Amino acid sequence: ASFLLLCFRTSLVAPLIFGLLLQPPLTQLSIVTQPNIVLLMADDLGIGDVGCYGNDTIRTPNIDHLAKEGVKLTQHIAAAPLCTPSRAAFLTGRYPLRSGMDAINNYRVIFWNGGSGGLPPNETTFAKILQQQGYSTGLIGKWHQGVNCESRNDHCHHPLNHGFDYFYGMPFTLISDCQPTETPEMDRAFRRKLWLSTQTICLITLTAALGRLTGLISVRWKTLTCLAGFSLLFFISWFSSYGFVRYWNCIMMRNHEVTEQPMVTDRTTSLILRESISFIERNKHKPFLLFLSFLHSHTPLLTTEKFLGKSSHGLYGDNVEEMDWMVGQVLDAIEKEGLKNTTLVYFASDHGGWLERQEGKRQLGGWNGIYRGGKAMGGWEGGIRVPGIFRWPGVLPAGTVINEPTSLMDIYPTVVHLAGGVLPQDRVIDGRDLMPLLRGTVEHSEHEFLFHYCGIHLHAVRWHQKDSGAIWKAHFVTPIFRPLGAGACYDRGFCPCFGEGVTHHDPPLLFDLSRDPSEAKPLSADAEPLFDTVIKKIGRAIEEHRRTLTPVPEQLSVYNVVWKPWLQPCCGTFPFCWCDKEGDN
Repeated sequence: ASFLLLCFRTSLVAPLIFGLLLQPPLTQLSIVTQPNIVLLMADDLGIGDVGCYGNDTIRTPNIDHLAKEGVKLTQHIAAAPLCTPSRAAFLTGRYPLRSGMDAINNYRVIFWNGGSGGLPPNETTFAKILQQQGYSTGLIGKWHQGVNCESRNDHCHHPLNHGFDYFYGMPFTLISDCQPTETPEMDRAFRRKLWLSTQTICLITLTAALGRLTGLISVRWKTLTCLAGFSLLFFISWFSSYGFVRYWNCIMMRNHEVTEQPMVTDRTTSLILRESISFIERNKHKPFLLFLSFLHSHTPLLTTEKFLGKSSHGLYGDNVEEMDWMVGQVLDAIEKEGLKNTTLVYFASDHGGWLERQEGKRQLGGWNGIYRGGKAMGGWEGGIRVPGIFRWPGVLPAGTVINEPTSLMDIYPTVVHLAGGVLPQDRVIDGRDLMPLLRGTVEHSEHEFLFHYCGIHLHAVRWHQKDSGAIWKAHFVTPIFRPLGAGACYDRGFCPCFGEGVTHHDPPLLFDLSRDPSEAKPLSADAEPLFDTVIKKIGRAIEEHRRTLTPVPEQLSVYNVVWKPWLQPCCGTFPFCWCDKEGDN
């Protein structure tokens, strides 16, 4: 009888075990195998511009649906408030001053395709590690990390030298000069500074030459030659900024080849979308990394006729809604190829919206919701708090909201881990693997402190006191808003990092973001019992952080930023650079 009972139990259990073995263990399978990774990054998009972050007038149904199917981060922080340094940190998982990609001066981004500064060749991007792990890697859209170092074709800063197998897009960034009907963006302060620098260097050169000729000053001819060379270089840069900007900066490239010079803006959006979908289709049979770096929603707000006048927020709203449509097209392509459950999708912005970008009564920059400040402001939340959304069906819990501090730098260790790669051991990586937090296996972010820089100047520090839930933030430097009472630097167009345009605070301004996310009411030592304790704790963290910093070449120095004719990408024989290979095709 016992033998029959055992046989009966076995007959019941065996099919059950067999059935379980046949079930695809989606979560475990997805973690073990290498997922496809699609990174979607908006340009200058404010956190308040997206529906799932509180905007009820700009329509972003595709981004909202992405959040509904995945995980939404409410305290996702950019490592810098401007394009070049923020994207350098994103690509390397490191604060930008570690790679020399944050500025010691007022030239805080790369200004020319023909400059010599850029993401150093010795930096290891996540694309390079994924490439080594067998991924097909592609970058479509904006780069803004430099092109050449010493010659027109060395491509030392180019995406293909930083781990991307394929590149199609702008090596630079959109500026108003790219749209012939718009007011040139590189007029104004930049041209004034360039002309002032040119005059200063020329005056020094002439003084030295006269001193040499009259015998009053002992100057070597070699020194005079160098000064004369610098004078000529600055003069050419200043002269080139009039009328040549569109030809020098507004270009499109496919890999190392210039395909449009200047770019034909009417078809840029359709080409970027076509290239993105084509990349997915070409690489669907092996793991791939697609970094779609949108030109939206940076001025001059290139928007196709289909979306013009459709939003209730003018051209800026039209542009954001078109970008949302592009997100939907990419997500549809992923689903069409049957890749939805094996693809991690991430959406973010490189920094906050540009409050000062206006023309008359037209607001051409983004909105940062309840958060104070905006683009170019290294400390205030509005400049650095951005949307952050992850989706991976079957692995990440849908409809989850996480309020923990996270960083754009966290993408680096996260995707490297998923690809089965190993983080570089010879340098500091500031990002943290987000998968345990995203999957809900841990409650808190690994970040205890985040350091908020404006150029190389430390403006603020955030401390996540995990045991109490408080998120303390100390501001050591803040920009002076003009006009008085305004919420931005409307007199300058950009808030500065140092000099007369900032205020230094001693003791620092202290906020608890868990109670005051808008940073409206600074806490005082009298009203906050923990004031001194918090300030001392943050001070010790700054000391420890600074001990990890090492000197590196400044990629955004005046010499590296200035335009150099011998480095200018050119379709044709320099200086006759013109082509339209997309139109020819």
